[in-house]
Amino acid sequence: MRALSLTLILALFLFGACLPANAKGADSPAVAFVQKLGDKALTSLTAKGLPKAERARRVRALLEENFDIHTIGRFVLGTHYREATDAQRDEYFKLFENMIVETYTRRFQDYSGQAFKVTGAEPSGDQDTMVSSQIMQNDGPPVDVEWRVRNKGGQMKIVDVLVEKISMSVTQRDDFDGVIESGGGKVEALLDSLRKHQVKLAK
Repeated sequence: MRALSLTLILALFLFGACLPANAKGADSPAVAFVQKLGDKALTSLTAKGLPKAERARRVRALLEENFDIHTIGRFVLGTHYREATDAQRDEYFKLFENMIVETYTRRFQDYSGQAFKVTGAEPSGDQDTMVSSQIMQNDGPPVDVEWRVRNKGGQMKIVDVLVEKISMSVTQRDDFDGVIESGGGKVEALLDSLRKHQVKLAK
């Protein structure tokens, strides 16, 4: 299984944020949320010499506080969510989160100074705000990234990321669906792949 597309982009995102004072939506609560998250990630997760276990603990705490992993994970599993047993669902969410944490931990350990800037924000429906941004690469053109931030009972959570207008959650859902279909349409095939991927990342 390829590395989780969403985590690669999110890891780059958390390397810092800066919003021009005249940007559209500069006073949006979602923008403040994104900026605060970026600042916290920079100060907490990129320290050199930080033990892997401690970095992973900090990544998990930041992830659980700021991302709606259950909403993302359920969407990514797609129609197969209804087919899974309660036990399979429980294991899936644990493996899904663990894969994100392991990938984040490695990305932050290898941080090499990518820059990120917020360029604006617009409401999307009754609950969501799309925060637009650019990732400034060291060896290529800027990448346009949008963050879907949802207000859930007064608490901001990131529920999706769009890179050049392509949803990373949809991309990952297609990937997981392919794994399941190649395994005879069984959710267990995905769980087995995630288990093996977790062992590989943990080495």
